[in-house]
Amino acid sequence: MDPVLPSEGNIPKLIKKQPPPRWFAVYTNPRAEKLVHSRLQEESVESFLPLQKTYRKWSDRKKLVLKPLLSSYVFVKVVPKEFIKVYKINGVVKFVSFEGQPVAIPQKQIDNLKLIVDSDAEIEVTTEQFEKGDVVEVINGSLVGLTGELIRVGGKKRVIIRIDKLDQNILLTIPVTFLRKIKSSEQNSDNEQDKEKDNKVL
Repeated sequence: MDPVLPSEGNIPKLIKKQPPPRWFAVYTNPRAEKLVHSRLQEESVESFLPLQKTYRKWSDRKKLVLKPLLSSYVFVKVVPKEFIKVYKINGVVKFVSFEGQPVAIPQKQIDNLKLIVDSDAEIEVTTEQFEKGDVVEVINGSLVGLTGELIRVGGKKRVIIRIDKLDQNILLTIPVTFLRKIKSSEQNSDNEQDKEKDNKVL
């Protein structure tokens, strides 16, 4: 009996596996963060705009307002084929990139940002560079689960959250008794050196 060859119509097609969506940062026009965030949502693009609670004072009153924690930045969770969709949003200037390619933001850094904006912690955003500190985790209070580094700033101990790809740091005032050390500063520095070696190999 002659073998029955499969016809073209019943040959199973190989389905190309799509990469999972990842977080990326987009740079916006000045003071356009909220507008871009709204337009992204209208286009069914998952986005995250960290907002900080602050009081704005007038001569006769003061009002609680929400302002972007990181000026001119909005985060989007997309797959590469959706980059063009994001680029077309009015107010988007560019993706935060490395060597011409959008660079993903680690999920842990997004988780930290979400914890911060949902808390009443004292926050300071800075581009100042700091030495590596002990890696700590918050085990008490409204920021339980947040991880960062314990450093000394101006004689005071502060927790720093690094947003590496944006060259931005968030300084938090958290009681030391609320913290648990995960890793020493020496181990933290060694891990960073290993990452740099891996990147050079790649």
